[in-house]
Amino acid sequence: MKENYIERSKRKKILLIGDDIRMTSGVSTVLREIVLGTSCIYNWVCMGGAINHPDQGKRFDLNEDTNKITGINDASVILYPISGYGDAQYLRQMIMFEKPDALMMMTDPRYYIWLFQIENEIRRKIPIIYLNIWDDYPAPLYNESYYESCDGLMAISKQTYNINKLVLGDKIKDKVISYVPHGINEKMFFPIDDVTKLEAAKKKIFNDKQYDFILIFNSRNIRRKQIPDTMAAFKVFLDKLPKEKADKCALILHTQPIDENGTDLYAVCDMLFNDEQCSQIYFSNLRISTPDLNLMYNISDVCILLTSNEGWGLSLTEAMMCGKPIIAAVTGGMQDQMRFVDEKGKWIDFDADFCSNHFGRYKQCGEWAIPVFPSNISIQGSIQTPYIYDDRVDFREAADAIMKLYEMGDEERKRRGKLAREWVLSDESMMSAKNMSKNVIEHINKVLETWKPKPKFELIKTQPLKRKHIRHKLVY
Repeated sequence: MKENYIERSKRKKILLIGDDIRMTSGVSTVLREIVLGTSCIYNWVCMGGAINHPDQGKRFDLNEDTNKITGINDASVILYPISGYGDAQYLRQMIMFEKPDALMMMTDPRYYIWLFQIENEIRRKIPIIYLNIWDDYPAPLYNESYYESCDGLMAISKQTYNINKLVLGDKIKDKVISYVPHGINEKMFFPIDDVTKLEAAKKKIFNDKQYDFILIFNSRNIRRKQIPDTMAAFKVFLDKLPKEKADKCALILHTQPIDENGTDLYAVCDMLFNDEQCSQIYFSNLRISTPDLNLMYNISDVCILLTSNEGWGLSLTEAMMCGKPIIAAVTGGMQDQMRFVDEKGKWIDFDADFCSNHFGRYKQCGEWAIPVFPSNISIQGSIQTPYIYDDRVDFREAADAIMKLYEMGDEERKRRGKLAREWVLSDESMMSAKNMSKNVIEHINKVLETWKPKPKFELIKTQPLKRKHIRHKLVY
């Protein structure tokens, strides 16, 4: 029986809003592991979102599947597929029908504006818990009302944890705030030693071509992922090698080659590479199973992610769990995974005087990571997100990072990859699925223990709003 098991009839019920946990997005992957890892403690009702969900209006009982995976015999996991993330009326119906003890959601707060508008109504009945993330500074004061509308904030990165505190200020005393980094299931992502399996996987992607060095990118084709910079870095790297060695290197791009939120990667490939080099770029645009993705990481030597602002970067954690070193831009939650240390050798934390390491205060990090520091940091924005740093790396420096790992040789890369897996599994990193679930349980229980229903009415003195000034150093 699972540790701390609670009988089904005695469990608290959690209403979860996020991506459909049966799907493959980063949000889906994380929420699925949380549900599976805590199904012996809580009963779950999931509002599973997707764009134009084909199963909208249906109800799925996932109890049997959950029991098989977790080894318990009385799981309660119900899924209601929805298009988008729902609306106020649908949520009211769910709360009235399912009678949950708490509401939990995950992803960008702008998807939940409709929910925050009725937070007082919800919090008179149940607490709101937000597994939240924010990509970069300056600390988003425009998110203050969203954070204030929650009883519990689970921050997935050290940066997000600091942002929650900076934005809330004195209001933090009324919240439960915890650091809950993403966790990966070590039984789904792991090193594979079976040569036959690895060779079959290589043949499926490369046909009969043999490569000595394989770089993998796995994420969405959206602008901030900077995939053209990754391709340019690979081009510069190839051009620095003798032709006979360059011909033995390949780049796997597991993403949609054409996306209106990103660019036309086929056109980028044609522009950058000659005909022979183009054949060394492999596009993988189909959704694949987790075992096949595990194989894809295993046949690769290095995982790369040069995102200009990134809340976490789940592909890096997956690759590390597979025993692979990483190349990453120093921004957002990717910093957590690189484990930068200060002058005392301590894993860095952030505060109002030191918000991020993207300016390069600290250079030493885990041996499994090759960091690429931004060469330019600019403030971008939109109407809904008026300001956010854009941490752009120089693709030439990224090419140097690739070369550094290439020149280490296979044995040294394996040694560093082994360290990556050991650290991801450690209690210090808390980046295994088991540790993530443990952290979620501790947070939810604390919220349930301390939560007090909001009063039906609040008296608020109307007065001009104060200007929202930055609450941390702009340069740190």
